[in-house]
Amino acid sequence: MKFDTIVIGGGLSGLTAANVLAKKGQRVAIVSNGQSTLHFASGSFDLLGYDNDNKLVKNPLQAIPSLGATHPYTKLGVEKIACLAKEAQELLKDCGIHTTGSADNNHYRITPMGTLKPTWLSIDGMATCGIDEKFAWKKVALVNIAGFLDLPTNFMLAGLAEQGLDIELKTIRLDAFDYARRNPTEMRATNIAKVIHDKKLVETIAVELNKLTGYDAILFPAVAGLRNAKEDELLRKCVNTPLYYVTPMPPSVMGVRVAMLMMNHFKANGGIEIISNKINGGVIENGSVQYLTANHLPNDKLIAENYILATGSFMSQGLMSDYEHVFEPILNLDIHASNNRDEWMEESVFEPQPYMNFGVATDTAFHPLKDGKAVTNMYAIGSVLEGHNHIKQADSTGVSLLTALQVAKEILK
Repeated sequence: MKFDTIVIGGGLSGLTAANVLAKKGQRVAIVSNGQSTLHFASGSFDLLGYDNDNKLVKNPLQAIPSLGATHPYTKLGVEKIACLAKEAQELLKDCGIHTTGSADNNHYRITPMGTLKPTWLSIDGMATCGIDEKFAWKKVALVNIAGFLDLPTNFMLAGLAEQGLDIELKTIRLDAFDYARRNPTEMRATNIAKVIHDKKLVETIAVELNKLTGYDAILFPAVAGLRNAKEDELLRKCVNTPLYYVTPMPPSVMGVRVAMLMMNHFKANGGIEIISNKINGGVIENGSVQYLTANHLPNDKLIAENYILATGSFMSQGLMSDYEHVFEPILNLDIHASNNRDEWMEESVFEPQPYMNFGVATDTAFHPLKDGKAVTNMYAIGSVLEGHNHIKQADSTGVSLLTALQVAKEILK
């Protein structure tokens, strides 16, 4: 099978690069092994939430120049960040993902624990507030669905009360969810979203929510609109009190929606998805990839002019480890990591963990290195890259979007 570009991985970075290339007329294939970490997404996109000293970042564009030399943003070139950030928001919009926010000013999102985290963009309808502002509401109803256990209501109530909100917990019960309530393992956000599939049911939910009066706002779990924003927009329109969504525990309806909309947009532009296939090897000769192989295509070689490694970090098995070393499992590319296992982690779980900075070593154009030499027809993007701790710095989605956009530009040259 021959393509212009093969993207290994169907997460945010892979989908971003693939969409740009397919829209420009390239024959592009995404090879994915299944669900990506988008299924754990918050409904927001982080650019840079904390600096190297773990201090809150209000203005990402001002803070990014102080990052280390190996950080992906530094390799991108700090002068490109603002432009790439705007392009990322436009790409999301083209895919049907409408967001609010700016790279000049972070805002706060609400976590499932009721705490506030800085972020760059949030999907329309998510509950947010400015970094230097308080919530615009005073009295708030946190509404849960009876039997839904993945909204940690006690934590949310306590956390948001600390922000000065007069918040009360309310519960709604609908016959449509009774089948799921019989089995708690089926009462996941994505299962509920599959039930909320038509106008009539959305209006029924709105009737229940409209019984709640005397509140400045209603906070509701993000369980409406799995395939697109149609149901969640309708629900907000039908409820008399301003309604905002908060993200429950994964799986994430908002994250699944992002994945589905971006994949649909990619396919609409002629892109090809090779699903349920794990790239398990390939051949590099004379500094370039000759072909890749996949576990469910034993008789085929996947050949392309360019290859993009978008396999993610340890959670997605884009990086792996044994008792002696960290490695990239497909082509055994060079990894920036300590060879001393004692240096992989700190004893306190609350300290920044060194292993989170490990990743594929690249040159400034994001060509991965193999035995110290650049693989010239391959690029690495997103969480597989070295040089940043996406948990402590809150930069994962920004790194994924911006490195993907830049690499797509390089390929199109």
